[in-house]
Amino acid sequence: MSGNCNPIGIFDSGAGGLTVLSELVKVMPYEKYIYFADSANCPYGSKPAEEIINLSDKITRFLITKGCKVIVVACNTATAAAIDYLRNSYSIPFIGMEPAIKPASQNTKTKSIGVLATAGTFKGRLYIETSRKYAADVNVCYQVGEGLVELVESGKADSPEAEQLLHRYIDPMVDCNIDHLVLGCTHYPFLKPVLERMLPNHVTIVDPAPAVALQTKRIAENNGLLCNQNLVDSTSIDFYSSSNTEVLKLLVEMNIRPQYRIEDLYFNNVKL
Repeated sequence: MSGNCNPIGIFDSGAGGLTVLSELVKVMPYEKYIYFADSANCPYGSKPAEEIINLSDKITRFLITKGCKVIVVACNTATAAAIDYLRNSYSIPFIGMEPAIKPASQNTKTKSIGVLATAGTFKGRLYIETSRKYAADVNVCYQVGEGLVELVESGKADSPEAEQLLHRYIDPMVDCNIDHLVLGCTHYPFLKPVLERMLPNHVTIVDPAPAVALQTKRIAENNGLLCNQNLVDSTSIDFYSSSNTEVLKLLVEMNIRPQYRIEDLYFNNVKL
């Protein structure tokens, strides 16, 4: 195991990437992490690709100045728009998100799956190529989750407003006889409590975050970038936000700190 204890960088349009960070800490508890929430520009879902590339590039440069050895683009929309540009522009490894259509398509028994994602994700190369490759013989009921990111960012993931909006999006999928629901945005796992109440028992919710965390570990290991656990005592995470950090702090205290041995949490505000 390497002695490279430089941090792993993670960024998202807001707090959604915390669902990925949580899985990263689970599989790599001895790493340092830097999380950047671009809350000032959230949501990314309906922004033009050029704007998302520009924002992603600025965040990447910031994370590199902080010494990040690997960067996880913990945002489906940013992955769809910017991952190719980032990989072509920088020498460090990048790991991106894509809707988990492959496992859903391979495991469906009803031959019908649902995908809830942003408009930007549905337009991305990864989504289109994965759908063509793995879901050609499957009925895919897809829905743009407009308004869901904003509810999560305002601390209303488990609220009557969220439930009402989700019913509008999910009920037609249930009518299409789906047995898997793919969450195509890193904010959406925060909506799991509501989704689990709404969905029939036979519908499996598919969250790609655990697979992304394992892929990050594999890439770090293959590149000799894992930190030697003998060099550190616990996980440390620095959080940066381009806007208000209050909801970010709340979600971290609820979802990150209680699950893991994390001694140090730092919150910082920075303008891109």
